[in-house]
Amino acid sequence: MTTIIGVEKNDGSLLMADSRVTDDAGKIFSHPKMVKISERGAFLIAGAGEVLPCDIAQHAWQPPRVLARDKQDLYHFMVSKVMPSLRRCLKENGYNFDEAGDNRFQFLIAVGGELFEVDDDLGISKSDTGFYGVGSGSSYALGALEAGADPEQAMDIASKLTAFTARPYMHKFQSK
Repeated sequence: MTTIIGVEKNDGSLLMADSRVTDDAGKIFSHPKMVKISERGAFLIAGAGEVLPCDIAQHAWQPPRVLARDKQDLYHFMVSKVMPSLRRCLKENGYNFDEAGDNRFQFLIAVGGELFEVDDDLGISKSDTGFYGVGSGSSYALGALEAGADPEQAMDIASKLTAFTARPYMHKFQSK
C-alpha cells in the first residue's frame, strides 16, 4: 500500500507521502507522474489503497469551490458538499461502492489549512491530536509522531518496519 501522514498545526497542514507503489502481487512501480499528493483547486488530496479511486479523486474530480461561509465550518462543508461531489465523480468514473472489501481506499484531504481523514465509505474523521495517517505504514508513522518524531523521522521509521514504504518522500503544506 503506502504511508501518508498529515500534521495539522495552528498555521496550516502538512501532508507527507512515500513514493512506493505496489500491486497485489508485490510488483513495485515508480514514476515521477505517480504522485500520492495532488492539488485540486483549494484542496490537497492524498490517497492510499486501490488505485482507481485515488486516480479519480486526484485527476478527474472537480471539488466544489470553497466560499467564505464554508470556511466558518469546514467539517460541515466536507460532509454536506465535498463528499457528495466526490461520490458522484467516483461513480461517474466507474468506481463501484457495492463491491466487497474493507478499507479499499483512504484519503487525507486538506482544505483551508484543516485536515480530514476520509475512509472508503466517504465518512469524515478529525483527530484532536492533529496527527493523521492512512496506508499500511501509517500506524508506525503515527506512533513515531506521538513519541515526538518529526514527520520525516516518522516516515523513516515506517519505512524500516514495512516493505510498502520508501523514500523519496513528497510533502505539501497548506496554510490557513
